[in-house]
Amino acid sequence: MRQEVEVLVVGAGQAGVAISEHLGEAGVPHVVLERHRIAERWRSERWDSLVANGPAWHDRFPGLEFTDVDPAGFAGKEQVAEYFEAYAEKIGAPIRTGVDVTSVRRHEGRPGFRVRTSDGDYDARYVVVATGPFQRPVIPPIVPGDAAPVQIHSSAYRNPAQLPDGTVLVVGAGSSGVQIAAELRRSGREVYLSVGPHERPPRRYRDRDFCWWLGVLGKWDLETPPQGAAHVTIAVSGARGGHTVDFRDLAADGIRLVGMTSAYDDGSLRFAGDLAANVAHGDAGYLALLDEADDYVVRNGMDLPEEPEARVLGPAPEAATDELDLSGVSAIVWATGFATDYDWLHVDAFDENGKPRHRRGVSAEPGVYFLGLPWLSRRGSSFIWGVWHDARHVADHIKIQRGYLTQGATT
Repeated sequence: MRQEVEVLVVGAGQAGVAISEHLGEAGVPHVVLERHRIAERWRSERWDSLVANGPAWHDRFPGLEFTDVDPAGFAGKEQVAEYFEAYAEKIGAPIRTGVDVTSVRRHEGRPGFRVRTSDGDYDARYVVVATGPFQRPVIPPIVPGDAAPVQIHSSAYRNPAQLPDGTVLVVGAGSSGVQIAAELRRSGREVYLSVGPHERPPRRYRDRDFCWWLGVLGKWDLETPPQGAAHVTIAVSGARGGHTVDFRDLAADGIRLVGMTSAYDDGSLRFAGDLAANVAHGDAGYLALLDEADDYVVRNGMDLPEEPEARVLGPAPEAATDELDLSGVSAIVWATGFATDYDWLHVDAFDENGKPRHRRGVSAEPGVYFLGLPWLSRRGSSFIWGVWHDARHVADHIKIQRGYLTQGATT
């Protein structure tokens, strides 16, 4: 049986819940379809000990605080998922779970789209793609599948006991890779960590969280990434109460640091000689943010405690090796990010590289919208609070388009 709906939202993670709130407040009829449960990726595609990288006062929607997390604390993955479930219930979001969207195509000769799902077909005037950026785990095609006993993506990692005994190589030194490597080391494993280009902000500086500093310094609102930084990972952690990531500390804890993973040959993995350069680049960004923060304090006459020790950096860590014999490695964890997957979306909304063509989420295909993508409108777009503000813009655009249609019918 075919169902009709004005707005169909695909995905009930943070982006889907956010747009539902704004559409509901505007009185726009809509339905949100989710193939699993609300905020499923927080539950089943993250490791057991994961916590949010931003404090609870920051990483939330305006309409609801975390009830079980201190405002300065970091919510665990289950707490985040439960938060979105509670928020959806609070706003009465019309979410249908267990429904898989298999294709979206524009109607021929009339407005709107035919949406095929595991629950039958829908006719929708507008479609909001709220599936976010973490759809398809990416493992670079470097190491053959039989070269190490276990190779998994960070999205499949749960805890150290999941992996066979022995040495583990973690590839990727953003938030996920750093936290997984540290957890494995604390469990007693020998761990290698492959470090690529990254940003390394302070967790806290002068009694303020880095999320606060990025806010008052206007960095969350940057509309385009700095040159070459569109896909650079951020090494920051809320784990164990939150701390500044410093690769010197990881090395001191026994983690063996190496450069970027570059090639595989005859049972061995080679690493680029760029560890020092990557760490130095991260240090430079870290120190630059401290400079900006200090300038802000002086400019605004603020009474915040000085923290000169934050600028004391020890000697740069040295690479443990430039080559690793994988016969002595029991597992590789690839913390190498994700790609989007739009094979089901058959509309003219993509460029020659398959990336969505849009402006602030309003796509090149009239009637199709995107939410939850990095840099959708600003630096904060893929964060919990940022997607809420982007969703308001998308909902306003839909509301305006509905107004045009109504006006056209009365003239």
